[in-house]
Amino acid sequence: MPPKFDPSQVVEVYVRVTGGEVGAASSLAPKIGPLGLSPKKIGEDIAKDWKGIRVTVKLTVQNRQAKVSVVPSASALVIKALKEPERHRKKTKNITHTGNISLDDVIEIAKIMKNRSMAKDLSGTVKEILGTCVSVGCTVDGKDPKDLQQEITDGDVEVPLD
Repeated sequence: MPPKFDPSQVVEVYVRVTGGEVGAASSLAPKIGPLGLSPKKIGEDIAKDWKGIRVTVKLTVQNRQAKVSVVPSASALVIKALKEPERHRKKTKNITHTGNISLDDVIEIAKIMKNRSMAKDLSGTVKEILGTCVSVGCTVDGKDPKDLQQEITDGDVEVPLD
């Protein structure tokens, strides 16, 4: 028999959900049911700001109270920076993000993602985010992100150190 659950213990649960939608309680139930929480109530609290974008949500549970915080991925931040209109994910499929973002936006995203990056300095993290821009399908300052990566490597484009 498993040990008795301590309600004062802090438990962190990570769940990947589509923002702005009440997810299926059946997907949350196995993770948060043993903690004594209602999956339906938690589903309503999750990710109201990130409508239509799949994000990872961190639930910090203590004393049967859940605190919801979003752990955004690089692709979610890039898509949010594109400022595209909201779409219904079940009706519009295979969307292409053909927008344009500025290099300043990429640097801001890199600063957010710095602690989860494997790069030594910020320029490496900026290159990682530019790679995400390639996979999302957007351009940066009207240029192909791969060209911008090469310019950063060659030293033509300056990236701040912090």
